[in-house]
Amino acid sequence: MTGRPDRIISTADGTRPESFGPSEWSMVASLALMWGASFLFIDIGLDAFEPGLITWLRVSLGAVAIGLLPGARAPVDARAWPRLILLGFTWIAIPFTLFPIAQQWIDSSLAGILNAAMPLFAAVIAAVLLRRLPGSIIIGGLLVGFFGVVLVSLSSGGGESAALGIILVLAATVLYGFSTNIAVPLQQSYGALPVIWRVQLIAAAATVPLGVLSVSRSSFEMQSAVAVAVLGVFGTGVALAIMTQLIGRVGATRGALAIYLVPVVATILGVAFRDEEVGPLTLIGMVLVLLGAYLASRKDSTGKHRSQG
Repeated sequence: MTGRPDRIISTADGTRPESFGPSEWSMVASLALMWGASFLFIDIGLDAFEPGLITWLRVSLGAVAIGLLPGARAPVDARAWPRLILLGFTWIAIPFTLFPIAQQWIDSSLAGILNAAMPLFAAVIAAVLLRRLPGSIIIGGLLVGFFGVVLVSLSSGGGESAALGIILVLAATVLYGFSTNIAVPLQQSYGALPVIWRVQLIAAAATVPLGVLSVSRSSFEMQSAVAVAVLGVFGTGVALAIMTQLIGRVGATRGALAIYLVPVVATILGVAFRDEEVGPLTLIGMVLVLLGAYLASRKDSTGKHRSQG
């Protein structure tokens, strides 16, 4: 059952309420790998590029990559454009700008961990828009996973600057939870590629001023350039296309659980390549995050769709 793409603020149930199968888990694993690595690539990009330039480059490269696929150019009704424009800002332009700014003050592993709060925000927003709660097992999984996020966050130190970085990441995460909800009916009506290609084009246009202003304050290093290129093509273009497909199938609440696996990848890469440290609470929290992801992936037991946002 599709949503109503003519309404800007609305969401819809997923078309597949059953427990995740191989297809859904493969999408979740792909997202965890690409987005978990994206925090490392942002860190490497910051060695030479200003945050605004990283944002504009990754979004533009992502749009180019998706635009090369024939399915991206399928038509979209004019009534969908207000929501596409909103998504361009709330799903990409604003949060993608906040992350590299925040990572000037916090580690990539902490950024990935905080980003894992997104499924909880997505669930709360979905409950408001759909006017009902998800099943008890799914709620339990979301809470267990979020408690894991809290544990790993408590293990990180930092002063005032670190606190500002954390606030910026959490703000971006709330926007992600909002955006994944309103993207669901669009995907169900038009498909993932046509939606995400247009959203990325809008975001690329919106971030041009930041990119231009950041050029003079940036230098060029091949390692940073390669990192941002990979971040753009895979961590932005391909990953957002997969995420859009996933949430259309399973809804925003369960689709967002892919983010729970991101800190696992981000933490491992941060330790391996950036000499970042993790403590015992981080390890315990990671176990809880994985458990929460498993529980939240179970069948949606709320019954037939009773209300539509």
